[in-house]
Amino acid sequence: MLQDSVPIRFDWRPLDEIAPALPLAVLAAEDQRFPDHHGFDFRAIRRAALDEGGRRGASTISQQLAKNLFLWPGRSWIRKGIEAVFTGWIEALWPKRRILEVYVNVAEFGRGIYGAEAASWRYFGKPAVRLAAPEAALLAAALPNPKRRNVGAPTPALRERARTIQAAMERLGSGVLRRL
Repeated sequence: MLQDSVPIRFDWRPLDEIAPALPLAVLAAEDQRFPDHHGFDFRAIRRAALDEGGRRGASTISQQLAKNLFLWPGRSWIRKGIEAVFTGWIEALWPKRRILEVYVNVAEFGRGIYGAEAASWRYFGKPAVRLAAPEAALLAAALPNPKRRNVGAPTPALRERARTIQAAMERLGSGVLRRL
């Protein structure tokens, strides 16, 4: 075993076996226009391009899924171009509900913790189907950088982000999941 390696925790769950609060929290945090775009949110891309600080991201859930499933970490124009191709294929071949299901099952929620079920057990000691809205918001708040945003030891900034996500969840409403 390598010195830096950590055990991998992963346990796939169908979307029906994950509390609706988590997919809703992920949409609220990562991609509020997910039901309406075809893999690319051009408004978000435009805003990110105009952001002088370079802190605003524009990746959709579909783009993040393409990166998580098929590509290497890091940033380059080549990787981004390949990501765009995979994103187009994912959007063409899978319904939105499937994209969201795969995303919440492969997203990293902490070092070696992949997917909703593993994260729910690790941080809250219960299955993902029993996650409450504040817990789901805290998990979503760690995305897309759970190594910097630690759900196990949340900072005041992470807790504030979770509260913002929970407010966005209320604005979006659970009806957004029925549209998928």
